Amino acid sequence: AAAGSELPGSAALTLLGPAPGAPCCPHGPALLFVKTSQGKEDGRRFYACSACRDRKDCNFFQWEDEKVSETRLAAREEYNRSHQPFFTHRQNVDRYKNFVLLPLSKRRFCQECQQLLLPAEWKKHSDHQFLCEITTAQLKSPSQLLYPLENKKTNAQYLFADRSCQFLLNLLIDLGFRRVLSVGTPRLHEMIQSKASQEEEFNVRSLLLDIDFRYSQFYTEDEFCHYNMFNHHFFGGEAVRETCRKFLCEENGERVIMVTDPPFGGLVEALASSFKKLMAMWRETEKEGDDNREMPMFWIFPYFFESRILDFFPSFSMMDYQVDYDNHALYKHGKTGRRQSPVRIFTNLTPSMIVLPEEEGYRFCTVCQRYVSSGNQHCEICNSCTSKDGRRWKHCALCKKCVKPSWFHCNNCNCCTLQKHSCEKTDTGCFVCGKAGHKRSACPSLSRS
Repeated sequence: AAAGSELPGSAALTLLGPAPGAPCCPHGPALLFVKTSQGKEDGRRFYACSACRDRKDCNFFQWEDEKVSETRLAAREEYNRSHQPFFTHRQNVDRYKNFVLLPLSKRRFCQECQQLLLPAEWKKHSDHQFLCEITTAQLKSPSQLLYPLENKKTNAQYLFADRSCQFLLNLLIDLGFRRVLSVGTPRLHEMIQSKASQEEEFNVRSLLLDIDFRYSQFYTEDEFCHYNMFNHHFFGGEAVRETCRKFLCEENGERVIMVTDPPFGGLVEALASSFKKLMAMWRETEKEGDDNREMPMFWIFPYFFESRILDFFPSFSMMDYQVDYDNHALYKHGKTGRRQSPVRIFTNLTPSMIVLPEEEGYRFCTVCQRYVSSGNQHCEICNSCTSKDGRRWKHCALCKKCVKPSWFHCNNCNCCTLQKHSCEKTDTGCFVCGKAGHKRSACPSLSRS
């Protein structure tokens, strides 16, 4: 959590979520956490930045019961104002219109400021590195023009490889979706935008919701919303929220799906809370008014978060398709064994509808009624295709489940684990109350507080 490294002593941090009247940092309303010392039921609550889990990126911190002076409040407001973008979205749209009218020889992009430059601004940036002669093709692919922000806990702009991006778009079209709410998926958004501008018959639309305001230089207010997916905050206020709400209206049979690719170091609890609010916004636009319906969704995340995602969205299931990224050293397609990409698609759509490419080795399991990877063999005992990481897993009769091929059953630990491990059986109970039978996240004492 945001303030974890700064808090003394042995303590556990638990997210309590957004709170009414929460103080703000440059990333919008802060989230409420509780710090609990081992063996104590009551913890002290505090606010920390929603987007940055490293205090070097945003050092906002405030105890919930702390009285903040008027002077400090005024200084905080001034600090937040000073950390907002220099241009508004509307100004950026106007600047773009002027930029595209320039001859190629006068189109410059400042690499240091990550900004399209008009000729009158060249002097201010004279000691900076430029990219010159920016083409229309480059303007249509801003994710390749901008430097990726690669802080894995805040921005983590690991951008879809063309293979995965094209697969996702083809899948969405085949499934009949004509509107895509692209939450933190700039490359998918720009592929849709590019095809829409080049192909008359292409009828898919996309709205990008992203915390990276640099994209406002390239997209209109109907194509991009400045949004923080960790606290469901629209930076432009009610007008921007209304843009999103209008986009979610399903008119003329144009079905909507949300596709999101959050930073893998982000808090699943915070993300799930925001996604549920986007779903609620979608339900508000539905004429049927069924409160139990979920907006169709693809949540792209590593497979080892499966249990956490299912805690919040029990209707979701994980697909075997391996999503790969251009600018990530490990998450690449075509690697074998443990070096395969661990990133998967979690969805609330019926698994049998998600057709995976057979030319890449995926096949349909008639028992499980879903496509699985070539190494994912059906276990007759578990009655399921059990592999999560693409390798063939083996069944352990003692554990009564399939486990990774590199694991072995340890009689001391009474479970399967790596062969080289330390057998340290412990009877330690819950971190919060010390009692056995449950973990900290499910502690009834914490729930009461």
